[in-house]
Amino acid sequence: MEKMNSKILTLVFFVAFGFIQAQDADQATLTKTDSTSTTKKVKLDGIAAVIGDYVILESDIEKTLIDLKSQGASTEDITRCSLLGKLMEDRLYAHQAVQDSLLVSDDQVNSQSDRQIQQLVSQVGSMEKVLKFYKKQDVESFRTELFEINKLRMLSEKMQGNIVEEIQVTPEEVRQFFNKIPEDERPVFGAELEIAQIVKQPKAPQEEIQKVIDRLNQIKQDIQENDASFNVKAILYSQGPSKSNGGLIGSITKESGYVKEFKDVAFSLQEGEISDPFETMFGYHILWVEKVRGQERDVRHILLIPEIPQTAMDKAVRELDTIRKHLLEGKYTFAEAALNFSDEKETKFDGGLLRNPVNFDSRFELTKMDPTLYNQVRNLKDEEISRPIKEDDPRGGAPKFKIMKISNRYDEHKADFAQDYLKIQELALREKQFKTIKEWMDDHIDDTYIHVNSENRECDFANNWIKE
Repeated sequence: MEKMNSKILTLVFFVAFGFIQAQDADQATLTKTDSTSTTKKVKLDGIAAVIGDYVILESDIEKTLIDLKSQGASTEDITRCSLLGKLMEDRLYAHQAVQDSLLVSDDQVNSQSDRQIQQLVSQVGSMEKVLKFYKKQDVESFRTELFEINKLRMLSEKMQGNIVEEIQVTPEEVRQFFNKIPEDERPVFGAELEIAQIVKQPKAPQEEIQKVIDRLNQIKQDIQENDASFNVKAILYSQGPSKSNGGLIGSITKESGYVKEFKDVAFSLQEGEISDPFETMFGYHILWVEKVRGQERDVRHILLIPEIPQTAMDKAVRELDTIRKHLLEGKYTFAEAALNFSDEKETKFDGGLLRNPVNFDSRFELTKMDPTLYNQVRNLKDEEISRPIKEDDPRGGAPKFKIMKISNRYDEHKADFAQDYLKIQELALREKQFKTIKEWMDDHIDDTYIHVNSENRECDFANNWIKE
């Protein structure tokens, strides 16, 4: 048995060699006497398994099943044994992460919990409704349980990432992987499209931009000089999706997925400071650093979007109509037009070609396409160029206009090494990662203290949890 934290070690021994033996014999019952001296036996929450420093209760299995159902997942093919096996895997990863000093800070865990609570509150309307739904008496008990769940999950994810982070596949490994698949068993890939677009982004006139900057400066001045509430100002005036939460973004780090301009301002301020108005692709902001926690910042912001007059939008449509007309006349290619006229930096240098955000491939499988994108191109014939399409920004930014075409169409087909190399490479990498994980799991199951309750020893686990 490997070395454990002394407190956890005591708990594990007490549970493993006391309650578990009693539970194996009699399902762990508790005798209770009521006012009439009648004895009743009440079943305790049994221990399903112990993995290193972690105890898995029978109720953990039930809770996991309930959570899956509440999230809308199909549980038809999920067995109790398979759920227990997954819980044991997660705890083995987390246990070994601690042993290998792959730690996550309490600040990181708290930040994740805060974000989840904010999302839940925004979904159901109030903290009281959240506590009622999860059957918690107070915020503190809910936050404590959420902290433990998130810490275990984050440790598990960190360990798994550490195991596979340096695994790569060479072109030769991809070729060997493909060749060993019998021809009649090779995967079939669904119909796919390659899509290109030319975008025009209407711009707000300078007088509208100045109006927004002046308004943000007035709001900042009122907060600083008259002690007005930033939260209330955000609720009243912000045009961003966080307005209902008082402009709260939550905790961000320099690695967070926010635009560079936003992060640069956030990390240039001290705790309690409010920024001057600054611009991002979404509009103009002022930002308040509510709290500094190590390398993290808790921030709120107020976003105002300069009004774009109808004349600017009409101009964008006219420009796209002209570009489309010249394309149909053959004055230039679509790629040349994208390079010279498109306002979208992400696509203009690549012939206007859209990239799949899942794998950055140029192809979009029809059955997995974003519904908005699918509706924009579903009636286009090959090489046909659409008329200008208006696309609103779901994040609250200014609308844009675009013309689109289908550059290539790939019918449903059996995997072809040259045509589908990127997909085959991804499959080969997954197989190599799976094998590495399996080897890691086998090695660490042998080296870790594991106890499985007698009731669960009949399970047909994917891993060898029942050590002889």
